[in-house]
Amino acid sequence: NAASLYGPEILLMGTFWPGPQIGKKLGQVIREAAAAGHEMGLHTWDHHQWQSRIDSMSDAQLFQSLQNGVDMLGEILGRAPETSAVPGWKCTDAVLTQKTKFPFRYNSDCRGDRMFNPMVGGKVLAQPQIPVTLPTYDEVLGRNGITNANYNDYMLGLLQPDRLNVLTIHAEAEGNICRDMFDEFVRKAMDQGYEFVPLSGLLPEDFSMLPTGRIVNREFPGREGWISCIEID
Repeated sequence: NAASLYGPEILLMGTFWPGPQIGKKLGQVIREAAAAGHEMGLHTWDHHQWQSRIDSMSDAQLFQSLQNGVDMLGEILGRAPETSAVPGWKCTDAVLTQKTKFPFRYNSDCRGDRMFNPMVGGKVLAQPQIPVTLPTYDEVLGRNGITNANYNDYMLGLLQPDRLNVLTIHAEAEGNICRDMFDEFVRKAMDQGYEFVPLSGLLPEDFSMLPTGRIVNREFPGREGWISCIEID
């Protein structure tokens, strides 16, 4: 029920009228999050454009979109962002190539089960990928008997102590209508011995230890259209 989760204003944002520049409206909130110790990265400059036009954007358009976001976030934080994650896990080899022109230490642009060094055109890029391993709230709710009442137990059951565990949360869900439920998830996970760390804390010191792989576009349960997933060589 996207309308109740996001609200009609967010659903239509960027379609019939331009979306707001969140960095200008909420720059102080972003600075406060950084000051609290959170790792800050670029998501996107224009979310709707990226998700609806990524297949047809030129290299120049991709670069400019990334540059616009890096410039604004850099202005807010007083430093360039060191990481990024594309909207909707919609990434291409062209996107990965354009990202190498920015000082991103790593990126999180796909779904998968392990970190890897992406390969494009036979060349290994210097920005490793940390994929999202766990399904999101909107992907599982209402499917296979999952409700708000048993959602946390279901998600906790997916955690694997000897594997990579990366969860994407959204301000509209876990930060709003599902806030109490998410607080409970965090407490229960910590009670089971799990620790919450910045994504960069998962990276090995030597990136060459990671396997090489490619991103491929696949359909994904609970998602419309394609998203980027890993394919390890």
